[in-house]
Amino acid sequence: MDKKILFTASLLGVIAIVLGAFGAHSLKEVLTLEQLNTFETGVKYQMYHALFLLFLGINASVTEKIKKYVFRLILLGVLLFSGSIYLLATMTVTNINFKVIGILTPIGGLLLILGWTIFGIQFLQKKS
Repeated sequence: MDKKILFTASLLGVIAIVLGAFGAHSLKEVLTLEQLNTFETGVKYQMYHALFLLFLGINASVTEKIKKYVFRLILLGVLLFSGSIYLLATMTVTNINFKVIGILTPIGGLLLILGWTIFGIQFLQKKS
C-alpha cells in the first residue's frame, strides 16, 4: 500500500507542477484574473494533498487500514475538488459548459476533510 500511496503522491505532484506552469504561462493570456486564481486554487490543493499522501505513505505509525481509507478519500477528493475547479475555471477556453459539475467541488472538499479527520482521529486513539 505504501508504494501505491507514494507513487500516487509523486504523480499528483508532477501533475500539479505541470498544471501550475501551464496556468502561469499559457492560461494567463486567455483567462480572467478571477478564473486564473480559481485554477491556481485547484493546483494548490492538489499539491498540498500530494504532500499529505507523501507523508501518509512514509508514516509508520498509521495502520494499513487507516492508510487505505485516507488514501482513497484524499485521491477521490483531489480528483473531484481540483478536477472540477480546473474544468470550471477553463470553461471560456474549452467552450464547454461545466456548470453542472459544480456540485463536485464541495463533495471533493468534504472527502478531503474526511480524509484529514480520519487521519487525525487515529492519533487521538493511539495509546502512548
